[in-house]
Amino acid sequence: MQRNASTRFPILLVHGLFGFKRIGKFELFHDIRQALRNAGARVFVPYLSATHDNEVRGDELLTQIERVLEGTGARKVNLIGHSQGALTARYAAAIAPKNVASVTSVSGPNHGSELADFLRKALTPGSLPEQVGETVITLFADLLATLSDNQFQPQNAIATLNALTTDSVGTFNDKYPQGLPSTWGGKGRERVNGVRYYSWSGVLQSNVLEKGCNTLDPLHAFCQALSGYFVTESEQNDGLVGRFSSHLGTVIHSDYKLDHLDTIGQPTGQLRTGVDPIELYVQHAERLRIAGL
Repeated sequence: MQRNASTRFPILLVHGLFGFKRIGKFELFHDIRQALRNAGARVFVPYLSATHDNEVRGDELLTQIERVLEGTGARKVNLIGHSQGALTARYAAAIAPKNVASVTSVSGPNHGSELADFLRKALTPGSLPEQVGETVITLFADLLATLSDNQFQPQNAIATLNALTTDSVGTFNDKYPQGLPSTWGGKGRERVNGVRYYSWSGVLQSNVLEKGCNTLDPLHAFCQALSGYFVTESEQNDGLVGRFSSHLGTVIHSDYKLDHLDTIGQPTGQLRTGVDPIELYVQHAERLRIAGL
């Protein structure tokens, strides 16, 4: 059956922490982008800093939105942000709503990440561990930027960590509240200043039978290990972001059987059973098309 995801406005896939557009022949969003294009969508992946705060990355995104609008002749774009990319997209929509038709948060820490809270407490500001951690992470981010031909974007590891804590995201939300739920775990307004807001995310499965072959995925094991640092959402997180922290606008689903990296369609995630994350993107593009976006 031929799919129809030919949205009215182009789609921009916005990556999060340590994200990139392409390294060699490997594209971070390759399978997702290709599936969307096969279904008729116009899809772009912007170049953004792999590590920096939400406003800096948001300003970078705004510049590239302008380029897409100029290149395509479109009036607006649909933003789909994964992880920190959701906060980046929210900022862009809040600053320039006339250029954004919709914002979709995929596993976005819209109320902060408990993992970031733990790391911020462990890496005392000004301490040697913080300095070492910042150096290592910045070197890694610089390496990613060089390999992905994106070395001109600034990197700031500590700014990223600070930007993802519960307190910092709370401050961010005070400035840019569009689409946020008024109650914890609830849904937000779907339409604000002409922009539609959506979200979806997953949770780790505790039952080995539910995990299936995903237990063999090293990235899944990584998410499972990080899950141990959650307190408020100890049983309801994807390894990096809590289920209810991810809520924004119309919540499509927040407990898919997917970890944080599954929701970006990671190659090793093909071991998973059940829901297909790439199909979720195509379904959502169809949803946007039907909504006239």
